[in-house]
Amino acid sequence: MFYGEYQHTLDPKGRVIIPSKFREELGEKFIITKGFDGCLFAYSPDEWANLETKLRALPFSNKDARDFVRFFFAGASECEVDKQGRILIPQNLREYASLDKDVYVVGVSTRVEIWEKSRWEGNTISPDQLAANMEMFGI
Repeated sequence: MFYGEYQHTLDPKGRVIIPSKFREELGEKFIITKGFDGCLFAYSPDEWANLETKLRALPFSNKDARDFVRFFFAGASECEVDKQGRILIPQNLREYASLDKDVYVVGVSTRVEIWEKSRWEGNTISPDQLAANMEMFGI
């Protein structure tokens, strides 16, 4: 399980450090793809396989399903962790997530998210909204 947030800097080559506790679960090779809200999602090979199984089960005849599957697979890329604990984020994914320099690497249960700093900081909710959401979701 992934949790916590870590602020890192994207180097000029487009590499970012993945926190060691995340690397342990993600493995030396893992998948990153376009995420929601303008971030990137990173999945371990096992979690990606689970997601892939669910996506393959969607009805091919449904345009919304095809668009959803296309969104995940077309943007996906396998990343390999180097000896310094960094991954190279492909240019197309850096552009999608507006990654330039300062980023957050965030654990979200079964996946890791990579956010551009100002997007992450603008995406947080207030404690009152959090309480309302917990009530709405029955937590």
